[in-house]
Amino acid sequence: MTSPAREAQTAESTRLPPGRGERFSGYGVMGLPFSSGHVLALRRFPASSIGPAYTSVWHRSPDAKWTFWQDRPDHQSCPRYFATAASETRRLDVELSWPTESTLQVDVPDVGLAWTSQLSSTAVTHALNAIGRVLPGPAWRSRPLLAAMGPVAGRALGAGRVGMAGMTPNDQSFMANPVRMWMIDASSAQLGDEDFGPVGPLGEQARLGDFWFPQRGVFAIGRVSFADS
Repeated sequence: MTSPAREAQTAESTRLPPGRGERFSGYGVMGLPFSSGHVLALRRFPASSIGPAYTSVWHRSPDAKWTFWQDRPDHQSCPRYFATAASETRRLDVELSWPTESTLQVDVPDVGLAWTSQLSSTAVTHALNAIGRVLPGPAWRSRPLLAAMGPVAGRALGAGRVGMAGMTPNDQSFMANPVRMWMIDASSAQLGDEDFGPVGPLGEQARLGDFWFPQRGVFAIGRVSFADS
């Protein structure tokens, strides 16, 4: 497997996955908890069935309030599925860059967010990625199989609960296909004058609907689909 930076660049020209419902292909940080109580997540979808490509950053503050920053309107981006659980959504520029082949930089200048993450492969991600490469398309679209795979992946990664199928806060069903993954070894983030401090699991794992945010940082390339319940 090539570096995460090169894989992400390849994903920029990805096509929509087959299937029904609203579909997206791309990459991002499934979730990253900080011991201070902050949580960050990133979604970059170059292919979207509901509009142009978009990038979205999710932030949970230590008092459990969620904010979404994205470069497209709410109805064409992540708030379409998660806004009922958010305290705020804002349309802002989101900047992504790769200073090195395994370093991801995310900036939201208008709110002062600067976030850097170091990615690496492990024996577990190698094994899971090998499975992802050979798993046939129909299996990735099987809700019962995805529901069973989530807990297995979560235990293997040491990331707590992982939900690959379920319901969103806005009452749509989702299926997530993290086809290739890397772990986040280290990360730093600052929002204005506030430093988030070291990464670390939360006392209570964060979730939005049936989507659980890993207790360890995970970067993934893959697909996701949504359908009305």
